[in-house]
Amino acid sequence: LVRLTESGGGSVQAGGSLTLTCTASEYSFCMGWFRQAPGKEREGVALLTSYGGSVYADSVKDRFTISPDYNKKIRHLQLHSLRPEDTAIYYCVAGGGACRFTDDFATWGQGTQVTVSS
Repeated sequence: LVRLTESGGGSVQAGGSLTLTCTASEYSFCMGWFRQAPGKEREGVALLTSYGGSVYADSVKDRFTISPDYNKKIRHLQLHSLRPEDTAIYYCVAGGGACRFTDDFATWGQGTQVTVSS
């Protein structure tokens, strides 16, 4: 059973930056991030395969970057130009499949809070 550990959440002002890190206990083909804001449905943010293929939500393209660590068990999510609407709990996910937001990910992290103030 893959275990995911997240770190790096926090509070920043609008326009600021954060880096989230997800570490998996075992290799997974696809790893990435979802988020859930208060009162809203959970949504995909970014996914990255071990081959380098990535997908981003339209709302974060050109502001967020997902990247792997050399051992492929880690995914970093760099968040730049943060906006108040980026405030959410960010969850790391891992799995196989097509590595799309519509995949049924079986493994989720505990979540890390990102708060952006205006």
